[in-house]
Amino acid sequence: MNVLAVGCHPDDLEIGCGGTLAKLASQGHEITMVHVANGNKGHKIIPPAELAEIREQEAKKAGSLIGAEVISLNRPDLMVKSDQDELISLLAGVIRRVRPDFIITHPPEDYMKDHMEVSRAVFDASFAATVPHYEADGGHPAAAKVAPIYYMDTLAGVGFLPTEYVDISDFIEVKIQMNDSHQSQIKWLYEHDGIDFLDFVRTVSKFRGLQCGKAYAEGFKQCQAWPRLTTERLLP
Repeated sequence: MNVLAVGCHPDDLEIGCGGTLAKLASQGHEITMVHVANGNKGHKIIPPAELAEIREQEAKKAGSLIGAEVISLNRPDLMVKSDQDELISLLAGVIRRVRPDFIITHPPEDYMKDHMEVSRAVFDASFAATVPHYEADGGHPAAAKVAPIYYMDTLAGVGFLPTEYVDISDFIEVKIQMNDSHQSQIKWLYEHDGIDFLDFVRTVSKFRGLQCGKAYAEGFKQCQAWPRLTTERLLP
């Protein structure tokens, strides 16, 4: 299968579904990781332009651990707008090129607007990608079908009750390594806010594991909209 994961910032996918992506990659599936925003405002000291470059390299390093293609759409933080035609065209272009069997992204409600805007943009772009006369970025032909969408967990799992779980017990260390690639965030959060973010990520994965009888897990909800529903089990 071709699996497309679309997160807002560099590191969002590693936090929400890194274990699942690692598991899918180990099974031979093709993984494409897209971050819409460049993370340029995620630090109090490093200037935005410099930080955007750092975070792009960190995202590529994380993706390389599982052999994933990593794409940045380079939107500035706090400037992600799902009603921007350019963003929908960019996402639809990626979808047409990747031809995903399913997409993973943020849930419609999360802790910040950028995440919610990405969720909406993915929903809209995945439909637009199937419309033959829609002009998407890249010039690829229209997708044959509207891809199913799975919403990954919110940060810390707040307000999110999964309907599907993926056992990532054998991939928790890979997930931690992927998150550890984002040192500009890990070090800052620890030194300035006292947050051990790697422990944070492990704890949430343990919590989801407790809910489904596994050591570690990640939780998802399938988008309940026609024609995205399927009888197949697509998550690993």
